[in-house]
Amino acid sequence: MPESAFQLLVEGVLDYAIFMLDPDGHIVSWNIGAERIKGYTEAEVLGRHFSVFYPPEDIAAGKPERELESAVADGRLEDEGWRLRKDGTRFWANVVITALFDGDGRLRGFGKVTRDMTERRRAEQALLERRRLVTHLVEAQELERRRIAWDVHDDSIQSMVAVGMRLQLLADRLGEEHAPTVRRLDDAVRTAVDRLRLLVFRLRPPEIADRGLVRAITAYLADAAPAFGLDHVVRDELEREPPADTAVTIYRIFQEALANVHKHARASTVEVRLSTVDRGTLVEVSDDGVGVVMSADLQAGLEHFGMIEMRERAETAGGWWTFAARPGGGTSVRFWLPTTP
Repeated sequence: MPESAFQLLVEGVLDYAIFMLDPDGHIVSWNIGAERIKGYTEAEVLGRHFSVFYPPEDIAAGKPERELESAVADGRLEDEGWRLRKDGTRFWANVVITALFDGDGRLRGFGKVTRDMTERRRAEQALLERRRLVTHLVEAQELERRRIAWDVHDDSIQSMVAVGMRLQLLADRLGEEHAPTVRRLDDAVRTAVDRLRLLVFRLRPPEIADRGLVRAITAYLADAAPAFGLDHVVRDELEREPPADTAVTIYRIFQEALANVHKHARASTVEVRLSTVDRGTLVEVSDDGVGVVMSADLQAGLEHFGMIEMRERAETAGGWWTFAARPGGGTSVRFWLPTTP
């Protein structure tokens, strides 16, 4: 490319401030992108020291000089931080400074490229805050589930068991004419105890700690799938069991995915596949339902709280979550969580 054409390219770039400094850090060239981002015209800025773009605290700390020294020592320097516009407002900048040497190795100056990353940083901060809130929500949910499980187990179940024992003692003392009534009461108490134990299991499944993730998922499906009118298959291809905290997160996402199948898919079969991939656990929850319902949710922007919760749980744990319609019909939810640091 001829030199004049290259100069036109540099001077015409709008999204990047591209300019040169002399060996002492004074500005010797200026493009239209620099004027747009920083607010100075070429006449206003040529000859000034580039530290004019740095906040007072950075100038006091000697940051501009250190950046030039690092660029000379290493050939280039890349940094992100606050910079100043002409009107004094701050913007978050990505900066690359390249030391320019001639054929004899003498420093001739620096090339400096700056990009305004304020919107990206604002979006990242918003995402970070959102994930922080979701993390707090998830932790609060787990604590509340654990508390309810303990309360139900220690109070309600024990009380109901005691009632059942008293009914059995009463049955031995009453006459035969009262036996059917007592037996019905005893059966009702036993059914209530079984339901409470199932509730405790759903709130804090002991299989995860005692027997592992796959056993917990299998036990949950054995109970929930028939109630949902679903046949179920579990495929265990794990090479190793994920850590306890990761297993709980996987279990919760799986529960929500199964609930979505029940609520939206109108499916007859659900298949859960767990495998070890890229030092993590990949889980696929697939159904043979209508599929398009989930696709419509996707087109609506994934505002369904259950789907948001699944995705946020996975991403907060350092993984990912997605879903898609299956080619043969139905929907497949897939998520991956790391199981090693």
